[in-house]
Formats: sequence, structure tokens, C-alpha cells
Amino acid sequence: MGSASKQSNKASNKPNGKAAQAERRARIAELRAAEERREKRNRAVTIAVASVVVAAMIGGVTWITLGAKHKQDQKDASAKAAAQAKKDAANVPIDGVQTFDNLSRNHVTTPVTYPQTPPVGGDHNPVWLGCMGNVYDQPVKNENAVHSLEHGAVWVTYNGKATPEDIKALSDKVKATPYSLMSPYPDEKGTITLSAWGTQLVVDKADDPRVEKFFTKYVQGPQTQEPGASCSTGSM
Repeated sequence: MGSASKQSNKASNKPNGKAAQAERRARIAELRAAEERREKRNRAVTIAVASVVVAAMIGGVTWITLGAKHKQDQKDASAKAAAQAKKDAANVPIDGVQTFDNLSRNHVTTPVTYPQTPPVGGDHNPVWLGCMGNVYDQPVKNENAVHSLEHGAVWVTYNGKATPEDIKALSDKVKATPYSLMSPYPDEKGTITLSAWGTQLVVDKADDPRVEKFFTKYVQGPQTQEPGASCSTGSM
């Protein structure tokens, strides 16, 4: 009896063991499936986040690039407009402007007697006068200033008839204009004289509209003997 009972228990335990193993295998499979789903979700989230970051970076770079291009386009357009305005101005005569031809251009170290006062060209000192918007409060040497004219500068001079307001307005204009210079010239006949190489205009007031036209036309204008030559170095 006892032996039969033991055999019966063993027989009944076998199916239960198989069921437990099957249950464990099912549980393991379920856990693996859940882990795979989590991994897939994590990969999807990672890809989505990476895509957003990349898109943002591309958008940022594109925005910066387009912004820089827009600024450069505006700068190029402004430069082109200024060049065109200067070209147009060069073809428009200015009332009262005198021109002088056949001016010599030798470098000398001795004083030069010029036929115009102030001079507009001729032999001059090898050293030019600083003319990047320089305003001098004392008379300068003709020979150095003439060299600056050769480089395309406009030289503004004035005598004792010029008012403080005119002097202030002209100095502000010169300071804002590369390739220009200004100095008192007590011996000149006109109150205010604008000189470029071979070219001169006399006016009574700084607000004369021809002053602006003269600057536009003759600062590095067609009369320039050495276009692009330096105006930032040199001394009296």
C-alpha cells in the first residue's frame, strides 16, 4: 500500500512540474517581450529627441546663415548705391567750380610757389598730410596738403570771415569723411574754399548745397591722380 501510494504521488507530481516550467517559460517570455517593448519605446524617444535637436540646430544654422547673408546683401546694396550715386554725381557739373589742367606732380623738398591760393596741385612734398577726416586748427604746409590732394582728398580751408557755426559744421563733415582734411587759411580770398586736385570751389557759408555736392563728386573722385593711395599716414 505504501509503495503504491508513493508511486501514485510521483505520478501526480510530474504534470505539476511541467506546468510550473511552462509557466516560468511563459513568464520569462513575457518579461523579454516587455523589455523589448521598452527598448523600442526608448529608441523611438531617443530618435525623436535627436531629430528635434538636429532640426533645431539646422534651423539655427540656417537662420544665422540667412541673417548673415541678408546683412551682407544690404551692405553690398548700400555700397552699390553709393558707388552709383558717386558715378552719377561725377557727371553733374557744380556751379562755380574752377578746374586747372597740366599740373606737374614732381616730389620736391623745397618750398613751392603755387598760382592758386590755396593750391590745387603741382609739385609737392614727398610726405602727404594725414587726410582721413583730419581737422587741423593751425595752417598746414601747402606742399604736404597738395600731396593729399593727389591721393584723392578734398581740402577744406577758411579765413577769418567764417563764423564759428560754419567752422563747426565743416569740421563735423570732414571728421565723418575719409579722404578729407580741413585747416585755416588766413590768406585765401574766399570765406570757405573747397579744393581737390585741379579743382576748386569758393562758397560763403557751410550750408551752401554745393558743399555736399563737391564732397560727393570729388572725394576719391575722377580727378584723383593716385586712386586708393593711403591717406591715413603721413605728417606735416
